[in-house]
Amino acid sequence: MYEQLFTSIAGKVGVSPEALQLCTRYFMPKKLRKRQYLLQEGDVCNRLAFVEKGALYAYSLDSKGSSRVIQFAFEGWWIADLYSFFTQEPSSLHIEALEDSEVLLLEREQHQRLLEEVPAYETYTRILYQNAYVALQRRVEGTLGLTAEEKYARLLEQHPATLQRVPLHLVASYLGVTPETLSRIRRQLTP
Repeated sequence: MYEQLFTSIAGKVGVSPEALQLCTRYFMPKKLRKRQYLLQEGDVCNRLAFVEKGALYAYSLDSKGSSRVIQFAFEGWWIADLYSFFTQEPSSLHIEALEDSEVLLLEREQHQRLLEEVPAYETYTRILYQNAYVALQRRVEGTLGLTAEEKYARLLEQHPATLQRVPLHLVASYLGVTPETLSRIRRQLTP
């Protein structure tokens, strides 16, 4: 059950098998059914989730009830509302399973203990936060400066599997375009 997590950690930092084994004591495995919530708006995010199998996504709802997709998470990815997790304020996000999934949950207190007890995990976490910040900055820059066609091309280049596993209306929401616009772009780019 911890294969993806071990691969993720070992891929970013040198870590002993003993340290990896210690990590398993802090994570709680959980299975989610398709469309099951991991987090709902208004709840405080008290845990981080690592995706071992499946796919989840985070989104917010606008005043008309339309979803705005913030993030997708597939095998080997983390997902949470970090703002809520760190501030302990209610979340503005929903996190939902796109397909039947298996996640490893790390409670806030357990995360803190792991940071203190396993130096390699602390380094790994720092690298994750740095990468997340860079990804966020690229997403903001893309949202502000790229055309719909350029956003789609970037997604296709960086995360082609997304288009195989995620319904197109959610991809459109993630890109900030209408489903009709996404269909037009896909038709134009298909040889």
